[in-house]
Amino acid sequence: MLSVPSVFFRPKDREEESDAAREKFFVPESDHLTLLNVYQQWKANQYRGDWCNYHYLQVKGLRKAREVRKAICSAYFHNAARLKGVGEYVNCRNGMPCHLHPTSALCGLGYTPDNVVYHELILTSKEYMQCVTAVEPHWLAELEPMFFSVKDSDTSMLEHKKKQKEEKTAMEEEMEKLRMVQAEAERRNKEKDKEKRAKELQQVSMPGLKKGSTTYLRPKRLGL
Repeated sequence: MLSVPSVFFRPKDREEESDAAREKFFVPESDHLTLLNVYQQWKANQYRGDWCNYHYLQVKGLRKAREVRKAICSAYFHNAARLKGVGEYVNCRNGMPCHLHPTSALCGLGYTPDNVVYHELILTSKEYMQCVTAVEPHWLAELEPMFFSVKDSDTSMLEHKKKQKEEKTAMEEEMEKLRMVQAEAERRNKEKDKEKRAKELQQVSMPGLKKGSTTYLRPKRLGL
């Protein structure tokens, strides 16, 4: 966020509105955490551009900041680490344990990132990571698919199975409705055929009976 121009913009005709929107992101006594809060809020809203416009934020600047982190992730993928415990990480490739140094900027985030990349390890009382950047796990899978992949969490798998079950139930209900409609149509056709045959049997040919009529016509007598 510090490597890009200010992400806040202040239109001349909307100074008060933009200032009020900016104050919503303020973290007391820290401009750095304020910028981090902006980024986290943008992330929570699926990196949407319309959300940035509504809050008077420069979407181009935020996207560039995201690209910088992604570029760092690509450069240091071999030093990617995932969270194992409280402040303890493990290298994703070789399993080496590593820790966040107390002086790291990530210690002031208010939470511990699940995935990070680092420049190098410094061995003192522990293996401490130096120059650490928080990254997204799917970035590693996207940039280096030969080494990384993202597995679905248990929650995601349960949701996927639930969705499949719902789709299957909906399909079965739709098929049952279709069978009922077809059965009803077939029943009506049979009734129509039955009525038609009954009418044909009732129409008996009789001398002097006009077809399609019940009026009896007397035959004309010819004079001699």
